[in-house]
Amino acid sequence: MERWETVELHGGPLDGYSAVVDVADPDPGTALVSPHGQYAGGRSWYQPDADGVWRWTHDTP
Repeated sequence: MERWETVELHGGPLDGYSAVVDVADPDPGTALVSPHGQYAGGRSWYQPDADGVWRWTHDTP
């Protein structure tokens, strides 16, 4: 299995965007800078669900 994988993001401000993530991380998730989230210039958090779909969880400043 490749360690780095491009995934599609679902939900939240980056819905439909792609991101390169570390799928070997034991606590997978990624925070991406987003001008479209609750906090302009803040980060939108995405994590894989039980089916491996990367879904938005929340925004942070």
